[in-house]
Amino acid sequence: MHEGPPDRPAADGGGTPGGEGLPGLRASIEAILLVVDEPVAEITLAQLLERPTHEVAATLRELSAEYTEQGRGFDLREVAGGWRFYTRDACAPVVERFVTDGRQARLTQAALETLAVIAYRQPVSRARVSAIRGVNSDGVIRTLALRGLIEDAGQDPETQAHLYRTTGYFLERLGLRNLDELPELAPYLPDDLPEDIIEGQ
Repeated sequence: MHEGPPDRPAADGGGTPGGEGLPGLRASIEAILLVVDEPVAEITLAQLLERPTHEVAATLRELSAEYTEQGRGFDLREVAGGWRFYTRDACAPVVERFVTDGRQARLTQAALETLAVIAYRQPVSRARVSAIRGVNSDGVIRTLALRGLIEDAGQDPETQAHLYRTTGYFLERLGLRNLDELPELAPYLPDDLPEDIIEGQ
C-alpha cells in the first residue's frame, strides 16, 4: 500500500512502529492481518506495534473505508472483538468457482476407470494401475490426486513404489460410509477378463 509523506498523521500511516527502518503503521497492520487465522484485537496490534490503541483503531477504520471506496476484492471487518480481512461479498461466486475448480466437472472415462481400479485394489501402485488398464495412467492419477479423490498411501515395502488409496472426500462424493459399502465388482466385469485382474474380488 502507498504510504503518505513523512508529515502525514500517524493514523493515516506515518511513522514507524518500533524504530528506524521498520514499515509504517499501515503496512505493519496489513502484513499482520494477512497471516492471521482469527480476528486480532486493536489492543493486541497496539501492543505489538508499540503504538497507542486509539491510533491503531483509527488506522484500521481508515484502511477499511479505503478498501471499500476503491472497490477491492477484499474488505477489512471488525468482528468478534477484532479485525480480519474477508473476501468481499460481491466476489463470492468467483472465489467459490476457484475453490471448487475441477471438483464439479465430470470425470473422463479414463479417470473413472483409474479411480475404480484404485478403489477396488487399494493400496495400489501407478504401475499396477497402468498394467490393469493397459495404458499409462500417470497423468490421470495426478488429476485424481489434485481433485482430492485419491492420496498417497506410502510405499510398497518390496518395490518401494508409491501406493495410492481413495480419500474421505471420495467416500463423501459417493455417499458411502466406508469402503465396505462399495458394490461388488464381479457382476460388472466382462466374462473374458484375465484372472489376474479380478483376483481378490
